[in-house]
Amino acid sequence: MSLASQLTALASRIGLEIKAKISADHPGVAKAWVCFGYVGNSIVIRSGHNVASVTRLAAGRYRVYFATPFPDTNYCWTALARSSVDSGQQRIAIVRSTTDQKTAQYVDIACATGSSSFADSTEINLVVFR
Repeated sequence: MSLASQLTALASRIGLEIKAKISADHPGVAKAWVCFGYVGNSIVIRSGHNVASVTRLAAGRYRVYFATPFPDTNYCWTALARSSVDSGQQRIAIVRSTTDQKTAQYVDIACATGSSSFADSTEINLVVFR
């Protein structure tokens, strides 16, 4: 058996082992994710999983509604934002205040500049794990 054949067989075996151990219920698999942005005065959802909608609450402030709510608020989320211009302030995704909510049905996220001013972004990516 050639080296290439052996490597192919090994890769196939590894794939089968991983597939048997990691299912949709595995905590390392994202339970919700969305790529959205504020473009032309409206929210544009480019792609997502388990996200029903995104609402703009104010400049740089968004509420992401889950299609299937979580059983509780014990989930972890992370987000990244893209600058709306080619040069200038970077954008960061944050939770800034106690008024930002995290419920089983939705999570509030904010997009801000490096100087902590709320600012919209044409692309925000949110991932939720539980």
